[in-house]
Amino acid sequence: MGSDDSYNFVFKVVLIGESGVGKSNLLSRFTKNEFNHDSRTTIGVEFSTRTVQLNNYIIKAQIWDTAGLERYRAITSAYYRGAVGALLVYDVSKHLTYESAERWLKELYEHADPHIVVMLVGNKRDLDTLRTVPTEAARDFADKNGLMFMETSALDSTNVEAAFNEVLTAIHKKVASKEVTRGSISAVTLSGSFGPTGEPQEERRSCCKSS
Repeated sequence: MGSDDSYNFVFKVVLIGESGVGKSNLLSRFTKNEFNHDSRTTIGVEFSTRTVQLNNYIIKAQIWDTAGLERYRAITSAYYRGAVGALLVYDVSKHLTYESAERWLKELYEHADPHIVVMLVGNKRDLDTLRTVPTEAARDFADKNGLMFMETSALDSTNVEAAFNEVLTAIHKKVASKEVTRGSISAVTLSGSFGPTGEPQEERRSCCKSS
């Protein structure tokens, strides 16, 4: 698709939810089409990018994963800063991971932009025989809280593309409708106007280079 710089927007999307629900595999399935059966927890924040074309716009999605920090309640506001989308993930076969969705949502809204697009994602739907979270219950919870909703399987790829693409489309719709100003959501950047750190390049130039 040409050079990596040929995109119209950069959207930062964060993955949140309990440890072990498959956030890292959703990330690697979407960005690299890989699934890792070794469920070793990595510590630290990781992110991967993937450029997608939606409705004639090229969007660079920057997907962030907590990578084990959720075990230590160590996720800071920096993780959420600039995020325009979030996937709140639970495991359909582990009811406790679903029960904590409310707490994650509360934390998200405490730290993130109020306009953030949030999707509740029931992952591991390939484990249907072990399911403890009924689809309808989760859908009701999502509706009540104004969230998008989808069930996915990072293992067999079901709905992974669809989940990320729906979130990215919803973000773009908000941006296009001017419901969200560029000042409000800092990660919504037009190509070329922002540097890789999200700071305006002119500013960086003036502060860091002698003219």
